[in-house]
Amino acid sequence: MADPSHNKRIWGWFFFDWASQPYHTLLVTFVFGPYFASVATLYFMGTGLEEQAADARAQSLWSLGLTISGLVVGFGGPVMGALADAAGRRMPWIVAFSVLYVLGAGSLWWTLPDGSNLWFGLMAFGLGFIGAEFALIFTNAQLPTLGDRSDVGKISGTGFAFGYLGGLISLVIMLLLFVEQGTGRTLIGIAPLFGLDPETREGTRFVGPFAAVWFLVFMIPYFRWVREVRTPATRVPAVQTLRRLLQTVRDLGHRPSLLSFLGGSMLYRDALNGLYGFGGTLSLIHI
Repeated sequence: MADPSHNKRIWGWFFFDWASQPYHTLLVTFVFGPYFASVATLYFMGTGLEEQAADARAQSLWSLGLTISGLVVGFGGPVMGALADAAGRRMPWIVAFSVLYVLGAGSLWWTLPDGSNLWFGLMAFGLGFIGAEFALIFTNAQLPTLGDRSDVGKISGTGFAFGYLGGLISLVIMLLLFVEQGTGRTLIGIAPLFGLDPETREGTRFVGPFAAVWFLVFMIPYFRWVREVRTPATRVPAVQTLRRLLQTVRDLGHRPSLLSFLGGSMLYRDALNGLYGFGGTLSLIHI
């Protein structure tokens, strides 16, 4: 089989963003997050809490899930990146974390509307979230192999925009065809497709399997067109790579520009994650 052209490799790389963005658009922000908050609120009200206290408890539980997942990604990301650099291969890691993405997202179907398995839903969400974020780390590490340094910014930005377009299209599909409103019908006035039962909120719960299938389908161009560029000459033992990472952390006090960059990046990403993670749930509570 002939190797894909350079343009196909770039487009294949773009398709990772297209495939993975619905996890953030559909699950973190607009569909599953608000669904989880509403289910948790009703569950806690059923235990005797007033509505306002139940809302706060639901938000606290959702926040806990996001916090734990974020800490795993934040502390594990540099280690994973170091290990991948040491191995000289990234594709096996991408495959492994893609499996976590699909398992986590698909399992959200079983987050029941009676709130009886909230912890299961939170753990499934966290599993998929970690898979999505770790896979992103390794696909980003492939970026330098896609073009010259002068082209990397353009390629990265275009892929980012392409991913957002995919997330928007997936959201429109879910809202128009699956997510039931208070009337039991979608925004265009039809029953959820595939005979999904609005009484048990199957249309909304379908967001997990939908995101998993979307990812599987649109990762096909990625796996077909992106070929790993191996650099065995630069391969170093994993222990040595981790030592370099630890030494870099120790030296941050003597490298103010790097420390400022990492601090600014942390605050920027925390702000975005807060917006993504709570924008939908807070809007739902105050409507």
